[in-house]
Amino acid sequence: MEIGELATRWTVRIALALYAIALIMRLNARPRPARLLWTLGFTAFAIHAACAFNFYHHWSHAAAFADTARKTAAVTGLDWGGGLYLNYLFALVWGVDACWWWRNAAGYAARSHVIEWIVQVFLAFMAFNATVVFGHGPIRWAGAIATIALLAALADAARRHYRSPNSESKS
Repeated sequence: MEIGELATRWTVRIALALYAIALIMRLNARPRPARLLWTLGFTAFAIHAACAFNFYHHWSHAAAFADTARKTAAVTGLDWGGGLYLNYLFALVWGVDACWWWRNAAGYAARSHVIEWIVQVFLAFMAFNATVVFGHGPIRWAGAIATIALLAALADAARRHYRSPNSESKS
């Protein structure tokens, strides 16, 4: 395996591992270390995107679009490269989210639950598709295990929220 392939694969693996760990920490009320891991995860993802564009697509959007279409057709039968735009949106949403958290932690923590759910559902959907739907071998299993761990952490956080004496004042 060449350096470009190693860098591209491992930066996304690190990014998604940090993503999952940061979410679990957030759900367990550990915002400060979660924020750092969230930001490091985004940084690893940005490096992954740069590696993919450099080593695989030679900085060509058209080449990346065609490769996305080919991979989508192989998995779904649909020859569509539009998933590349979803990857761009994924990077934008995660990056803006990380910046918001650093720039205004109090405002970030108090943001609407609707915004929080839209962000987290979109990021989770993309991570699930990247690992479980389009992944192969150990990556598919790691994605499935991470999804189960995140769902368990979410269920536990919801259980704690609704059983707490102050749950009426939380919204």
